[in-house]
Amino acid sequence: MKAVSLAIAGVSAFCFGFSGPMAKMIGMAGLAPLEAVWVRMAGAGGLLLLVLAVVRPRALRIPRGRLLFFAAYAVVAVAAVQALFFVAITRLPVGVALLVEYTSPVLVVLWVRFVRRVRLPRAAYVGALIAIVGLAIVVQVWEGLRLDAIGLLLALAAAACCAGYFLMSDSFGDDVDTLGLIGWGMLGSAVVLLPISRPWAVDWAAFAGTVEVSGRTVPVAVAAVVLVVVATVIAYTTGVTAVRRLSAAVGATVASVEVIAGAVIAWVLLGERLGTAQIIGGLIVLAGALLAQTATVRRGAERHVAQATETVRV
Repeated sequence: MKAVSLAIAGVSAFCFGFSGPMAKMIGMAGLAPLEAVWVRMAGAGGLLLLVLAVVRPRALRIPRGRLLFFAAYAVVAVAAVQALFFVAITRLPVGVALLVEYTSPVLVVLWVRFVRRVRLPRAAYVGALIAIVGLAIVVQVWEGLRLDAIGLLLALAAAACCAGYFLMSDSFGDDVDTLGLIGWGMLGSAVVLLPISRPWAVDWAAFAGTVEVSGRTVPVAVAAVVLVVVATVIAYTTGVTAVRRLSAAVGATVASVEVIAGAVIAWVLLGERLGTAQIIGGLIVLAGALLAQTATVRRGAERHVAQATETVRV
């Protein structure tokens, strides 16, 4: 059971790893980062809701008492994470912004311990910290140590919203359909991002073209489909499922493997070779994630306490 849950979390991290390379290809075609984000969210939300409308229409029902939760999920867990990070990297080196955003496992662990008042195994704390150290090595944070106050605040806000994604994914009850929540969350985030993404200004003709990547010609439409289907629909679906099975604390730490997956995928598809620091840091991240997974032994206790206090607590 635990192995299956960890495998699902690994699939999610791997699928999320396609985000950067696919977005980079779309960017090479002329789309701005926030335009690519909007295409990703709108496309994934529309596709998932359409499929659900055909095969599982009951999943689209939003319980009346859950409207605020759905709205918060769309704004905080999806739209804010995407937008804040992309704005942060305009003021901070990408490596620094990534490192700050992926402090979210530590934030999740602290929230579970001091707000939900659930005692976690030491492995949950140590694993999260080890993963952060590994990420610092992967992104070689020492090479881009340039702090912009506003950029740092934006990255911290992205980390907090990312933590919110894991906590909210772990906190809803059986009255909420997982796929319905993800679909409405994505479509809702696309609506929220309208003013800053300005999709009406997108050069839609670019999707009919191609880009040259590492000596290969790649259709932009193919990159967009992979970004929407693999890096968003499948990634979010498996990610939320893994958090529901493992816990927010463990799921958040295991999800940090996404950075490693992204680096490997970029190596294969874009020819961006991994250096010694990336390989060593990646092994450290994996060690932290594997250590944190031992916290699943407290999953039952955490779920019991969370449900005993209130139905939704984020």
